[in-house]
Amino acid sequence: MAVRTRVVPSAHVMTTNSESRESTSTQPTLRELVLYFLRLGALGFGGPIALVGYMQRDLVETRKWVSKEDYFEGLAFSQLCPGPLAAQLAKYLGWVHSGTLGATLTGIAFIFPSFLMVLGLASLYVHFGQLAWIQGLFYGIGAAVSAIIVRSAWKLIQKTLGRDYLLWVLFGALAITTVWTQSEVVWLFLLSGFVAMLVKAPPKLKARPVQAEIVGPGLVTGLLGAASFGTVVSVFLFFLKAGAFVFGSGLAIVPFLYGGVVGKFHWLTERQFLDAVAVAMITPGPIVITSGFIGYLVAGPLGACAAALAVFLPPYLLVIFAAPYYRRFAQNRQVKAFVQGVTAAAVGAIAGAAVILSRRALVDVPTVLMALISFAVLLGFKKMPEPLLILAAGMAGVVLHRGS
Repeated sequence: MAVRTRVVPSAHVMTTNSESRESTSTQPTLRELVLYFLRLGALGFGGPIALVGYMQRDLVETRKWVSKEDYFEGLAFSQLCPGPLAAQLAKYLGWVHSGTLGATLTGIAFIFPSFLMVLGLASLYVHFGQLAWIQGLFYGIGAAVSAIIVRSAWKLIQKTLGRDYLLWVLFGALAITTVWTQSEVVWLFLLSGFVAMLVKAPPKLKARPVQAEIVGPGLVTGLLGAASFGTVVSVFLFFLKAGAFVFGSGLAIVPFLYGGVVGKFHWLTERQFLDAVAVAMITPGPIVITSGFIGYLVAGPLGACAAALAVFLPPYLLVIFAAPYYRRFAQNRQVKAFVQGVTAAAVGAIAGAAVILSRRALVDVPTVLMALISFAVLLGFKKMPEPLLILAAGMAGVVLHRGS
């Protein structure tokens, strides 16, 4: 039988097994879905852990635009792929809805707002020097973000694991490993998938997922003056490698970027690199948008565009070319068990990352108190807008940090 993948425009039409996939109450238009991701990209703080939690809350639970099965299949697929977790999941859900066009538009909508923000901040950084105010701002924001991350991780745990002891074991193993190594190792996700498959649905036959210009000087002016075309190419190739081979999203990509940007190429000092990471943490959208900030510091606006395009290009191509095959086999018993194992591992890694990020953000009594207050507010006022909470924490952080 000829293998030809045809992406149909909506999730409920794509489903071939009506009993195995939860139907959605409302099917959004592509415009509505793109506008949602544009808003999430502009207002979604907290990094990948919080962002995937927002998608679950908004798209699965509140609006019912996406079925629970589609969401968790997408989460597992995104965790198996390199690059930013939240952006990958956004593109996958766009692909489920409207194929390549959906993946393209939702990906652009999700990334573009934060890219514009870091572009503006990078321009200010180059022209006015170190961002001293970031220290106080991040002092408070880190505490609030920690609370958001913990709540998002807990909701994922509740929705994913249930009373399945095997999934809890896989979850615990990945959580501990992530905290211990401070990184996410892709082969452990694969191993978890195979363990779940062998225990839950031992295959009679082996089944496995198929993986299949001349510019003006102002556009290439960074911290060290005008950059050469060769520097722009080096920036593009370095961030292309980061997007293609670094797993674990923001948590894992930061040490990789540090090794290249500071250690190998000496494009930035350690202080400048830490400022770039801080900017990514206080802006909405994916943490790896720091690539745009770093690219700007090295080679101006063109460097920012080259870095951002490169880091997001490999994950985008994986959605377009690998998702159809993944989707085709997703309802197979063995593949479903594999996905369950990978999802449990992914949530374990997310919980481990929440511990690591919280440990780095909660550095003294005031930050611990701000995190506890933020967590209490999130539990007590379920409709509290996270950006408002983050803004309040940032202002408190500036005041407290200045007075310390």
